Amino acid sequence: MSDLSSVQIGSMRERVSRDEWDTRVNLAACYRLVHHYGMDDLVYNHISARVPGEEGHFLINAYGMTYDEITASSLVKIDFDGNVVQDSGTGYGINHAGFVIHSAVHRGRPDVACVIHTHTPAGMAVSAMKCGLLPLTQNAMFFSGVGYHGYEGPAVDLDEQKRLVSDLGNHEAMILCNHGLLAVGRTIPEAFITMYWLERACQAQALAAASGKELNQPGEEVVRTTNERYKPGQRRRIGELEWTGLLRLLERRYPGFRE
Repeated sequence: MSDLSSVQIGSMRERVSRDEWDTRVNLAACYRLVHHYGMDDLVYNHISARVPGEEGHFLINAYGMTYDEITASSLVKIDFDGNVVQDSGTGYGINHAGFVIHSAVHRGRPDVACVIHTHTPAGMAVSAMKCGLLPLTQNAMFFSGVGYHGYEGPAVDLDEQKRLVSDLGNHEAMILCNHGLLAVGRTIPEAFITMYWLERACQAQALAAASGKELNQPGEEVVRTTNERYKPGQRRRIGELEWTGLLRLLERRYPGFRE
């Protein structure tokens, strides 16, 4: 067991490329934002980012650190086969289920730069509903569709990877049935905002379902036009506007993520 109170994590800034360092900073920021918005689950779950310019390498959290203490230098670099390319110096390894899920997506979706997986109460609630995600709110209508992956037990078997990627398809989000949520993006900000929207949609659906009242669903044409307006690439890249403000929030509330 590692005791981070007595471990000095050396800075990676001078040991990696400029592009990788920028990715590390943004990924550490993403972890802390997921914590800030209540989407973390102790030390479980995982967020990963592809390393620019390095084929088959991605960054992921050291398994044992809470999201609010993750820094740019504490992230672990691994390859698609689960080998550690550059450790974090924390003494922690990686979550095997995280490797299985994230390596599958990064290998199968080369357009994806970032993958986020969560176990929020609202996400798990919707993942247990046979109806799936309903277009009850504007947040839900941002999605033209989401993938669904049936529960096969803890994601520790490599055999599951092909089915997981197949079920994700070209979607930017997927509901892992009886499990949780997954969002992807061409950038780290895009993946975060996609997950934020998905989480809010699930929260609203869970609350609406709990009311026991008849639910009001907008018509198909309204759902379609709303999605057309907000789908990725329609006006601007998702996360482009929000990210700088979110980084300022982190500097005020959770400084140190850039270390």
